[in-house]
Amino acid sequence: MSLTIGTGPFGPQGGEFNFEVKAPRGHVLYFEDSPRQVRVELGGETVADSRRMKLLHEAGLLPVYYFPEEDVRMELLERTDHTTRCPFKGEAVYWTVRAGGKTAQNAAWAYPEPLEGAPRLGGYIAFYWDRMDRWFEEDEEVDVHPRDPYHRIDVLRSSRHVRISVNGEPVAESRRPVILFETGLPPRYYIPREDFREELLVPSESTSVCPYKGVASYWSVRAGDRTEEDVVWSYPEPRRDAEKVRGLLCFFNERVELEVDGEVQERPVTQWSR
Repeated sequence: MSLTIGTGPFGPQGGEFNFEVKAPRGHVLYFEDSPRQVRVELGGETVADSRRMKLLHEAGLLPVYYFPEEDVRMELLERTDHTTRCPFKGEAVYWTVRAGGKTAQNAAWAYPEPLEGAPRLGGYIAFYWDRMDRWFEEDEEVDVHPRDPYHRIDVLRSSRHVRISVNGEPVAESRRPVILFETGLPPRYYIPREDFREELLVPSESTSVCPYKGVASYWSVRAGDRTEEDVVWSYPEPRRDAEKVRGLLCFFNERVELEVDGEVQERPVTQWSR
């Protein structure tokens, strides 16, 4: 997501170059080699396994792995009549995948004759991430989407004075935040639970998974005369790079009133804005 989403260099909120950046038809496509061995499974069977992977970055979308056709078990794929057309890449053809007693309809696609000006996608096949059972980079399982090589997180302890209000009511205040800086996203302020007004927190059954940080648990906040749903989260068992935020609580800057060192912060606009 780092190149083409959010504050990435080719994203809608990116910085400035000292030269003009103008993608054909106003849409960025970047197709590159990946050094990682990638494997995808369905029903306990390996469907594709390659050390010659490609990664497609596309404006506004998460990166997508493409396998060389030679590294896909084509006997497990059945061509269907389904097609789609992308104005930037061309016409996509599809396959249903059958493996290990399971069927994933139209789960694989390819661009056999990409448009002029598009990357050389011919000869490569991609799979819908969520229609397959398991994905691996080397021997580590990966969740949600490929780990972007241009994406990173930095977690720094801070003494900034952070105050959060929801619907005009103060809900948290801390002088010991841990700030998580993540490529393409606004800074996230993680604070100790004891610095929240815990009586305003309402446990939620919602969860989410981040390939960089782990599995998050959520709370809603009952403040003012309304309840703000799933606005606070925590990583009880974070991945290695996010270890410093273990058990701390964070909140969507997009949906709360945030002050940092007495300065009101502008609400960022992201996919989590309301």
